[in-house]
Amino acid sequence: MAESYNKKGASNRTMLLLTKLQKNRRGFLWVTLGFFLISLTAHWVSAWFAYVQEQQAHSQPVRTGDYLNMTFRDIMENWQSEFLQLMWQVAGLSFLLYVGSPQSKESSERIEEKIDLIMKKLQERNFDQEEKEQIAR
Repeated sequence: MAESYNKKGASNRTMLLLTKLQKNRRGFLWVTLGFFLISLTAHWVSAWFAYVQEQQAHSQPVRTGDYLNMTFRDIMENWQSEFLQLMWQVAGLSFLLYVGSPQSKESSERIEEKIDLIMKKLQERNFDQEEKEQIAR
C-alpha cells in the first residue's frame, strides 16, 4: 500500500509540475534553465574529479584556483564552439531575413516575370473561353 501511495504521490507531483508549466507562459524557459543548471553542475563536478586525478597522477598539489581557471576555460571553449555558433545561426539568420538580404528575398525582376506569366495564362484562358462560347452559339 505504501508503494502505491508513493507512486501516486510522485505522479501527482509530476502532474502538478506539468500543469504549472503548461499554464505558465515561460514553461519552456524554466525547463531549459533547469537542464542548463543540471548539466553545468554535472560538468563542474566531473571536472573536479578529473582535475584531482590528473594532479595526483603528476604528484602535484590540488589547488582550487587552478581548478576554477581550467574549468572556466573549458566552459568558455565549449560555449564558443557550440552555443555562440548556434546563437549566430538563429539570430544572424533572423536579422538577415528581417533586413532583406539578397539571399533572403527574390529579386523584383523575377517577381515581375512571374506576374507577367500568370497574366498571360489568364488572358489565354479568357480567350479560349470566349472562343468556346462563340462556337457554342
